[in-house]
Amino acid sequence: MALEPAPMTSDLEVAVSVFVQHRRRLFGIAYRVLGSAVEAEDVLQEVWLRWQKTDRSAVVSPVAFLSATTTRLAINVAQSARVRRETYIGPWLPEPVDTSSDPEVGAQRAEALEMALLLVLEKLSPTERAAYVLREAFDYAYPEIAEILRLSLVNVRKIVSRARKHLSDEQRESVDTTEHRRLLNAFVSAAQTGDVASLEALLAPDAVSLSDGNGMRACARVPVLGRARVAKLATYRRLWPAADVRLVDANGSTGAMIYRDGEPVALLHIAVSKAGIHQVMWVFNPSKIAAFLASRSRFAAAFGPGAGRCVTGAV
Repeated sequence: MALEPAPMTSDLEVAVSVFVQHRRRLFGIAYRVLGSAVEAEDVLQEVWLRWQKTDRSAVVSPVAFLSATTTRLAINVAQSARVRRETYIGPWLPEPVDTSSDPEVGAQRAEALEMALLLVLEKLSPTERAAYVLREAFDYAYPEIAEILRLSLVNVRKIVSRARKHLSDEQRESVDTTEHRRLLNAFVSAAQTGDVASLEALLAPDAVSLSDGNGMRACARVPVLGRARVAKLATYRRLWPAADVRLVDANGSTGAMIYRDGEPVALLHIAVSKAGIHQVMWVFNPSKIAAFLASRSRFAAAFGPGAGRCVTGAV
């Protein structure tokens, strides 16, 4: 008896498989350019729609096509986001992501995911940011970046060089993960007990505290500068009584999620150098906290087994 021929894999199934294969990288690019997981997911949804509709038989390199489409769309969104953020109430911080289930979110160099660096990247233009991310986080060659950004090779080299210089002027030598966690625990303990002196001992002289609430929480609406003022702010009495503090993995390092009455009210993140804690970042914005808490399950759905079967819903 003749055997039935096995059904051929459909063209759409191949498209889904290719997209899922490269999705981590695409999300990593978009997230670093935008500083928002929600906006990065929106970009990937549009990339998938374009990939689905394109004549894929004419695409020589799927990863090059997908990377270029992702980068260009992210730049467009970043340009409009810059205008929207002009009306943001108080300091704006990147939307953190839970990296416990996907530690690098597709990065070859995880330090390009740190909250402090993402915040500095916001000072660059969207094109400068994209060029830096492609080169430093994903090791794209200069000719590849030039093609993606539709710029000359000479121009791309200049852009990346300027971005590196700008970022190196603001970056500090970091500490290892063990010391980072020790200082975070000590900071939380001192803040909970109102021990201002101990807090000051943990902080660098030029420490700064940034509180992102967008007017939705009672928090500082301007950067707080200096060791003494940052320490005093950290002991905010309405935050700590009966607070439940849980350590989380945010953007590749340890942060602290603060709960009250079972509800998350703040995510604390610190940047540490040899001189001590030099940046204290408080995320009070409820939408950013919700996005962080949802990010682990979102990554599992998007990148886990069987992801290809629900790609449009997971993106």
